[in-house]
This record gives sequence, structure tokens and C-alpha cells, in this order.
Amino acid sequence: MSAVSQKQLAAEAALEYVEDGMIVGLGSGSTAALFVKALGQRIAAGDLSIKGIPTSRETEEIARESGVPLIPIEQADRIDIAIDGADEVDGRFRLIKGGGGCLLREKIIADAADRMIVLVDETKLVARLGAFPLPVEVDPFGWTITAKKVFDALRGVGIARPVVDIRRKQRDSLDPFITDGGHYILDCACGEIPDADAAGIALSTVPGVVDHGLFLDQARVVIVGEDDGVKILEL
Repeated sequence: MSAVSQKQLAAEAALEYVEDGMIVGLGSGSTAALFVKALGQRIAAGDLSIKGIPTSRETEEIARESGVPLIPIEQADRIDIAIDGADEVDGRFRLIKGGGGCLLREKIIADAADRMIVLVDETKLVARLGAFPLPVEVDPFGWTITAKKVFDALRGVGIARPVVDIRRKQRDSLDPFITDGGHYILDCACGEIPDADAAGIALSTVPGVVDHGLFLDQARVVIVGEDDGVKILEL
């Protein structure tokens, strides 16, 4: 079974966690998009009424096309669950997220939610984080200085040869990718992150870093799409 099919199974399984009347944080990326579309089908069938809060403009567009009612985050006094994908998940449910460039808004909603549910295919499960480049969202002002300090911070927590690159709008473009919040993304190739908690703390102390793609204490449920169904892991 393809990774897309595994993601579809995970997305459909996540519907079991959505209850009538909930406010649902809607994640970004390919797996989250499958969930949003499946959620729209449930709503269209008339057996579910929820309000969604999207983590990106792209998710907002998909939700509107799928018939998922949305509210601005400013109108929510709480978020019941956040359902999102991940680029990597380790055995302690620590994540790397932000490959799509929405990590700040994803983290704000994940942290505000009573429960975060992560949807992945089995290729995203890792013994240790770091094979996927770690995104770091930074303010455009002085970003070259910030990038050097990010490099130093990663070296300081035991990553021997980090490579810190600015993400470009397109592969052959010199223009930086701009997040929905107006920031840049530094993609940090680490190879392996020996201490994700220490790395998160170190990055958070760098002036100019808005946030980083280490989600260390948010996920409570991981739904893994497999060839013959799904595996549900819970803390």
C-alpha cells in the first residue's frame, strides 16, 4: 500500500476522535488535508456539527471547499482537539513539524488544544529525530545573524555538523519563502538530534527565532496508517 493510502486510513481513523460541538484545530500538510476533506464529508452527511480553526491559509481554503465551518482563533476560548500531521515522530511522541512552513501557527493551536492527535504513515516513525531537516521560523530582520546563532546553538547541543539554509520560495529562486506570519524559515539539516529537549531550549533562546519545529510535549495520540489498517498509540 502506498504512503498516500496509509495517510488516508489515518485521516479517516481520526474522525472517531471528533465529537459533536467540538472546536477542532485543523493542521496543515498532505495528511491533514485528507482529514479535513473527510471531516467535510461527515459534516455534509448531517451527523456532525463542529467549528474548525485552520493553521494555514492553504488549510483554510481546503476547509471552505470541503464545507467545514470555520471561526477565527480570536473567537475561541478553547480548542478541544488539534489534528495534524508530522514529518517525524519518535517513541516519546516528540515531533519534527514545519516541512510545509506553517510551524508557528501549528504550534500555537497544538499548545492551545486540550488534546493533539497526530496522523502519519509508518515511514514517519523514527528512533531518534533529525533525519528530516528541522525547520526554524525566524524574523526577516537580521536573519543571517540569526542563522549563525542557530548554527552555534545546534553545535552546542551535540549536533556535530548542522547545515543551516534559508528556505527559498521555489527551488530555482533567490527569494525566501514567506510564512503566513510574514517570517522566514531556516531548514537545519542535523542528521540526528541527540537531545531534542536541549535543542528546543537552545533554539528558543536565540534572538530572532520566532519558534522551531520541535513539538516536544504536545502530542497525546499518534495514528499510524499501515498497509492493513491503522495503529493507534496513546500516551
